[in-house]
Amino acid sequence: MTKKILILDFDGTLADTRHIIVTTMQQTIQALHLPQRTDDECAAMIGLPLSETFRTLIPMDESMSLQCAAIYRRLFDENNVPGAVPVFPNVVDTLCRLHERGIVITIASSRSHASLADFVQRMHLDSYISYVLGADDVSLAKPHPEPVLKTLRELGFEAAEAVVVGDTTFDIDMGRRAGAATVGVTYGNGTREQLEAHEADIVIDDFAQLLPLFD
Repeated sequence: MTKKILILDFDGTLADTRHIIVTTMQQTIQALHLPQRTDDECAAMIGLPLSETFRTLIPMDESMSLQCAAIYRRLFDENNVPGAVPVFPNVVDTLCRLHERGIVITIASSRSHASLADFVQRMHLDSYISYVLGADDVSLAKPHPEPVLKTLRELGFEAAEAVVVGDTTFDIDMGRRAGAATVGVTYGNGTREQLEAHEADIVIDDFAQLLPLFD
């Protein structure tokens, strides 16, 4: 079946948010005097909802994880100055060309809906993105398939018509569980080995390599 809809991760797939996320996580850990974690350990959590991120990174109860999430959001807003989050190479041009071909382009992310909408507008991607789904738009975030299934249901597509693209195993697992094709990107926060181990259908090194999939 011809692929008609593209469901994209945001962090590490469209935009290079690793530095600002890891910095903000470290600041949150320091502010609450929690056990130290390395930058790589923090980066490995990218893709999970905030409260789950901190519970997975450091053993804690739900109350503390919610406190971590609240402090993280405040610090992230302070760190998110203009230019702090660049778009990856070839993203804008590729989205433009896919949009011209009639492909429906959406985002499904563990970031909040408001944060996603702000980034999409700030990066001038709103002409190409038809639908944005954040962690607060679903009951179960990735790697559960709900973000993909809800996107398909809202827009009237079948899983066989969809391609899910992301940089982490959470994205690949989400897409596969929903029955969609999956593409892993190596320039974000996951490795080729991790993406292949989770059975991504295709692994690419450059966002522009999506184009041939929609010829």
